[in-house]
Amino acid sequence: MSMTDSDIDQRLGTRIKALRAAAGLTLDALAEAGGVSRAMLSRIERGESSPTAQLLGRICGGLGITLSTLFAATEKTASPLSRRADQTVWRDPATGYVRRNISPAGTGSPVEIVEVEFPPGAVVGFDNQRFTGIDQHIHVLDGRLDFSLGDENFVLAAGDCLHMRLDRPTLFRNTSGAPVRYLVTLGQGGPRP
Repeated sequence: MSMTDSDIDQRLGTRIKALRAAAGLTLDALAEAGGVSRAMLSRIERGESSPTAQLLGRICGGLGITLSTLFAATEKTASPLSRRADQTVWRDPATGYVRRNISPAGTGSPVEIVEVEFPPGAVVGFDNQRFTGIDQHIHVLDGRLDFSLGDENFVLAAGDCLHMRLDRPTLFRNTSGAPVRYLVTLGQGGPRP
């Protein structure tokens, strides 16, 4: 999508502010719930700061939504077709990882698909994004991804797919010298056995 970084920052900020208001949270309450400073949250809501993936993860945790849901909500119109040229792309300013929402937005589907390009040496952790009933699959397309779910560690190679519930902290690491490309698929999970 031909959207600039400042456009996406503005749309994310507007969306976060709207979600905060809908949840009846003050700026202070969301800052506390997400573990971020009030000043930083205010700058993000005004579109004056390019938040990192970890910072957005904390804000989403405070709002009780997934990062994928936040990005899907910034897309403009509903259509059953999502052409690559029209997909929302966001680059994490801290690590350079690129996140592309490939699912058609606004369809009401309980499944979201995101493509990630993770550069060599990148590390991103989400410590407070824990959700009941949300399943996540990580399917590595190219490269090798080191992934931790709570105390469990996994090394995923091209073709590997890992299923999990988002109920523990997660840590993504690319310890190789080459980029990793993978898909993240999120969906409403069934009850645990």
